Amino acid sequence: MSMTISRDALEAYGKIGTHSQAAYASPHRLIQMLMEGALDKIAVARGHMERGEVAEKGNAISWAISIIEGLRVSLDPEAGGEIAANLEALYDYMERRLVEANAQNDLAILDEVTGLLGQIKDAWDQIPEEIRNEHAAKAQAEPVGLQGTL
Repeated sequence: MSMTISRDALEAYGKIGTHSQAAYASPHRLIQMLMEGALDKIAVARGHMERGEVAEKGNAISWAISIIEGLRVSLDPEAGGEIAANLEALYDYMERRLVEANAQNDLAILDEVTGLLGQIKDAWDQIPEEIRNEHAAKAQAEPVGLQGTL
């Protein structure tokens, strides 16, 4: 499956202080960084929720939603087929659940989304190096946008 990495998603994650790393990362690594960033923001939101820091919790959850939205809109349904459709639905579900977690102050929902995104990231991390390199070479040959592959 092919993904065009959204500039908004990169900006959302880049604010964490990884601009230089993102500038030189492969498309595969960029997706990993986005997933790591979303997981990090959910963990930060959890801490704020536990401490009753409402505004900070909301900011962290909003940031996580932005990153997940970037992953969602980056999916290429033509190249990704059923996998892309399933991921789109799952990303949409995670975004809705994060809104619920924020409104209801529900740690269990944060844990649920962390588990779901963690499973996707684990699968992404398992893509063999030779496949990542093959798709990175194809992405470099494409003149427009950053391309990631699954």
